[in-house]
This record gives sequence, C-alpha cells and structure tokens, in this order.
Amino acid sequence: MAQWTSAVGAAQLARLLKSQQDRPAGPGTRRPPAYRALADGIRLLVLEGRVPVAARLPAERELALALSVSRTTVAAAYEALRIEGFLESRRGAGSWTAVPAGNPLPARGLEPLPPEALGSLIDLGCAALPAPEPWLTRAVQGALEELPPYAHTHGDYPAGLPALRSMIAERYTARGIPTMPEQIMVTTGAMGAIDAICHLFGGRGERIAVESPSYANILQLMREAGARLVPVAMAEGLAGWDMDRWRQVLREAAPRIAYVVADFHNPTGALADEDQRRRLVEAARSAGTVLVADETMSELWLDEDVEMPRPVCGFDPAGSTVVTVGSASKAFWAGMRIGWVRAAPDVIRSLVAARAYADLGTPVLEQLAVNWLFSTGGWEQAVEVRREQARGNRDALVAAVRRELPGWEFEVPKGGLTLWVRAGGLSGSRLAEAGERVGVRVPSGPRFGVDGAFEGYVRLPFTVGGAVAEEAAARLAAAARVVESGGTAGGEAPRTFVA
Repeated sequence: MAQWTSAVGAAQLARLLKSQQDRPAGPGTRRPPAYRALADGIRLLVLEGRVPVAARLPAERELALALSVSRTTVAAAYEALRIEGFLESRRGAGSWTAVPAGNPLPARGLEPLPPEALGSLIDLGCAALPAPEPWLTRAVQGALEELPPYAHTHGDYPAGLPALRSMIAERYTARGIPTMPEQIMVTTGAMGAIDAICHLFGGRGERIAVESPSYANILQLMREAGARLVPVAMAEGLAGWDMDRWRQVLREAAPRIAYVVADFHNPTGALADEDQRRRLVEAARSAGTVLVADETMSELWLDEDVEMPRPVCGFDPAGSTVVTVGSASKAFWAGMRIGWVRAAPDVIRSLVAARAYADLGTPVLEQLAVNWLFSTGGWEQAVEVRREQARGNRDALVAAVRRELPGWEFEVPKGGLTLWVRAGGLSGSRLAEAGERVGVRVPSGPRFGVDGAFEGYVRLPFTVGGAVAEEAAARLAAAARVVESGGTAGGEAPRTFVA
C-alpha cells in the first residue's frame, strides 16, 4: 500500500522551485552543486508547506525533463533527501515527501496562558481578545431576566434553545441564505460543532482534506478522532485557495470531509472570493465530499473597503454538500462558548441524536445571553467594538514587527485575528522555544501544518496593541538573535511589563 496521500506533478513542482530561484540571494552567496540546490529547494518547499508532507513526487525522468537538468542530478537530489529524512521511497510505489524523525512539534503555544504568568510573559499564543464590555455584562443580565421559565424545565436542549435556533436561522436568511430553525443545532463552541461533525461523517481512518496551513486546534481534534489528514497547500500570500490543487485532491484522495476557513483564514488571513467558493463547492459535490465551512471569523472584517462574498453555503442551494459552522467565540468573546451548525435537516437530526452520547446540550444561560445580543442589536454594537480593538492591535503589531524585524515577510490581512509570518529563514520551533525564555509566547508554524510543515513560520495574533505590541516585537527580535547565534538567552528572567 502506498504511503502517499496526494501527488505533485512535474510541471507544478518546477514552477514552485522557480519561485524560490526568483528570490534574491544574499551578497557573497556561493552557488551550490545543482543536485544540492534541487534537494534544498524541495526541502524548503516541504518545510514551508507549499508541498505537502506525504505528497508523491514526480519520477526522476519526468522532473529532469521539466527542469531541463540531467536525470543524474534529480537522482542525486532525491538520494540526498532520503538520507536527510525528507523523502521516503519504495519500489513500485514511488517517492513521497516526509519530515525527519526528531523534529517534534512544540508542546506549548495555543492553550490559554495561566493568569499568574501575565506579568512577565507576553502571550501571542491565543488568538482571542478581552470581552467587548459593557456588552458582555448586559448580555448576562438580559439572560438572567429570561432564565426563570427555563429553570422550570429539565434544562437539556440537545438541538439548542428554540428561540436561539430561530434567531440564528433568521440571521442566515437575512444574509440571503433561506434557513429554517430545523437546519440549526447549537453547540458548545465551534470546536464542539466540528467534533460532532467529524464523529458523524468521519470515523476512524477516514480521510479529511484540510488547508495547509490550517487552524492548529482543529487539526489536533481531527488527529485524535483518528482521521487521516490530507493537506492541500494554500497559494502564496493572501491569494488563498488553489482550486486546481483542491480539485485534484478531492478527485484522487476522495476524502469523506473537507474542512476550510474561507472567511479570513486562520492563520493566513486570506479571504476566499466568490469564484473560489463556487468552484470549491462544485468540486466537493462532484467528489461526494462533505464540505465543512468554518465561518467563525466572517464578521471580523477590519478595513472599510472589504466586500464580503456570499457564504460558502450560498453556493449549495440544495444543502447536500456544505455544512456550516459558526461561533460567538471569535467575533464576541472566547469565554462565550456558543457555536452552531447549519446543515440540511436530516444532518441536524443525526447530529442531535448522536449528542445523547456526548454532552447532551449547551449551557442554557450562555445561549440566552447570545440570543439577547442577537435580538436587541447588542451583537452588532459589540462586534464593532471588537473590530476596533483588532484593527488597532493589527496596525500596531505590523508597525512594530516591521521596525524590529525587517527581514520577516508577511502580507497584512483585511480581517481576522492573525498574521502569518515567514521568519527570515529561522526555525519557527526554535523561535517559540527562545521566545519563552525572553518573555514572549508565540506558536511556531508546524503547529498549523500536517506532520511538521511550515518550520519557517510563526503566527502572530492581533491580541496586543500600543506599547505591549512594541515590547512583544522587541522580545521577538531578541528571540531571533538567540536563534541566529545558536546560543541561549543566558537564563535571565524577562522583565515584568505592565501595559
């Protein structure tokens, strides 16, 4: 049985390698032998995630023809990659990309930081902002006023409170997507929604196509559910989704589920346009794949010139292909653990039935709080506060990183909560380790890839602004110097910083 889950054609690989050659080399750089340059180029593509791990590479003769080099050069490059652990081969099955053993993913970086550490460590691990007050307090007070009738019931609503289901359905309808309450299930956050979807459609051993990079916590959730992740490389920068790659993977790998974040993608910040959404739905429908569209970031546009495209489910009028996931956690507050699923009624019934063996239902008080926000207009006002916070933080962080780390590369997204940064050729894993020692917590790129890809990246969320953003960038620069020197931070504790 072959160990690869996708394939890279000779022409495609040649184009990717050429894009590396177009980058200017540093002064005094010596040209390596041809086979070494080819091996290094393929290795970098794997570490950046532009060629997925477990992707079948073209045969030696095919790649040699596409690159206009000798077959001997390609054979020597492949052999060098095998020795280094970046390529595995088997007679009759070909060669496929890999990541060497001993390249562990960072053990920390995305879980919430303990409150006692906040004085000395700047947390850039979690993409979450403080609650938009006074709207949280008002929503809870409004929920308490609505609570008494529900307190006389058993309190278990596996599909969610009827009032909230109706309100969410009305909001989709107002966006031009006719929706009935029977198409909505309220969940405990978006994670609870995706977990339920994976258990319903996935099962152990099922293939799930995911963007590469993608949201780290969802990738881990899917791994623990026993899924076989099939990465689909994102296009460069904010271009987002390469539809030729998606069509190929969906056709050849036939995954049961495909998971995408089309609205201000986490971590890159890319926004899928209407043509990409239409083609993605068509490709999923043709392959018989359930397309899970995570739109938890959809309301976090930050620039005035953003024109939001139709939701992904708007291109699936029959409701047979797309399952949509939403949440209050990103647009409002991470502590508000309310999410929802929009799908065909039969899918919702199956999800609700399976819930009897999971968590039974979502807390009633939090559902009432979100329903109060939706029904009073408080949601729109709170989200506008959230946008202002994120916009200010983004601009401050971008300016500080450009000043302190001019060699780092990124494009500024028009929405969302994250900046995806190529760290000037440094190891993201080593930066994360050094950052902890100099007082800044940052998740490394491999957390957002499959099997160790994106080693050269870090994700920076828009969670700090002003002087804190400047200090965070300064500490990142200090971590970069540690990594560049191959040394340590000297064991000195970072100074306490008060915003």
